[in-house]
Amino acid sequence: MTGIRRLAVIDIGKTNAKVVLVDLATQAEIEIRSTPNEVTASGAYPHHDVGRLWLFVKEALSSFAVRSKIDAIAVTTHGATAALVKADGSLALPVLDYEHDGPAALAQSYAAVRPGFGETGSPRLPNGLNLGAQLFWQSRAFPDRFAEVSSILPYPQYWAFRLSGVAAAEATSLGCHTDLWDPARRDWSSLVDHMGWRDRMPALRLAADCLGPVLPGLAAELGLDPGTPVLCGIHDSNASLYPHLVSRSAPFSVVSTGTWVVVLSVGGALDHLDPERDCLVNVDARGDPVPSARFMGGREYSLALGREAAPAAGAAAGPVLDAGIMLLPSLVAGCGPFPASRWRWLGEEASLDGGMRFTAVSFYLAMMTATCLELTGADGPVIVEGPFARNAAYLDMLGVAAGRPVLASGGSVTGTSLGAALLAEPGTRPRSALDHVPPHPQAEAMARYFARWKDEVQRR
Repeated sequence: MTGIRRLAVIDIGKTNAKVVLVDLATQAEIEIRSTPNEVTASGAYPHHDVGRLWLFVKEALSSFAVRSKIDAIAVTTHGATAALVKADGSLALPVLDYEHDGPAALAQSYAAVRPGFGETGSPRLPNGLNLGAQLFWQSRAFPDRFAEVSSILPYPQYWAFRLSGVAAAEATSLGCHTDLWDPARRDWSSLVDHMGWRDRMPALRLAADCLGPVLPGLAAELGLDPGTPVLCGIHDSNASLYPHLVSRSAPFSVVSTGTWVVVLSVGGALDHLDPERDCLVNVDARGDPVPSARFMGGREYSLALGREAAPAAGAAAGPVLDAGIMLLPSLVAGCGPFPASRWRWLGEEASLDGGMRFTAVSFYLAMMTATCLELTGADGPVIVEGPFARNAAYLDMLGVAAGRPVLASGGSVTGTSLGAALLAEPGTRPRSALDHVPPHPQAEAMARYFARWKDEVQRR
């Protein structure tokens, strides 16, 4: 595609959904609309309220179109999610929330059919975090409704389908611990054929492919040009990776932060990955495997601090280091590099004021991230995208714990939105600023703190 300047990005994260109007010439956000992405508990099982989200998306696009011509639409969403679509385009079953424990009821049966880590690069994860486990459970728990499924659409491609009417599948979503994809062969895994699902899988497309124009009736309803192209779409962590993938050479790592902290180490070691510690093989927008590791950092942040705005942390580093108070993993059990560890505070938690607690939690998140970097065989600079890129305490400790340069994304547009937008013009280089994190004056004390944290974790 050529001549794309203003692009609407539908960005559906696990916690929040937004629609962003990005100007590719300046690579800035012109307008943004956001809404909580709340899970609906009623019905067959907890699920995403796609009806409410669709109304939100349409309202945002219509509002943008009043003031600006939208040249194209791209989609990026969280992973481990699919829509089961009938021949008429409606849902055969609600879009399952991957945190629902329903699939766990068939864990033993599923274990007997799922491919090994060597084939898929997918670790076995709890509940519905393996998309294959979701589909297996849905096919057994709701056989009549599952029989109506015509297309199994990865979540970004579901929204692209709602816009364009064209069904597609794409590797970044399929390569995100689904058990459905074989990264080496760049094809469906043996699970898909074993379960007889291949004829329900749509044609494979690249994230940057144009599926077609917006549906005529929808274009008229929203005030869009009837020729507005809709891109295939991309998994959100890979959207964060994409701007760096096209602008720098390996080795480097991108840390995509949000509900999940996902470490993607370009040029890392695929044979270094431990599936028991939430390591996996992601697949980038070009279809290439990327060694990765992750933990639920944004969720742990909220559990440790609540949702209130945290105080500035810089002045509290000294008191935390002097007191040696630290948080040990893991606040969210069953995932991350220490999935079986139960969290606790080391030292007098009661002595922490707001700034000290924020600093200690930020240090914890940075040390967990450094552990993920080690597990992926990372080398070269570490680029932090998302909310944690604005957390000075996290960045300072990450530089010490990782032992390599840390760069924080300082652009006006988020990594996921910019990455999804750049797909429209693959030759466009990202212009967002990266701020180098300088050495901290208390780096030696931080290194001792990290060494003690590692010792305590290993002891447990």
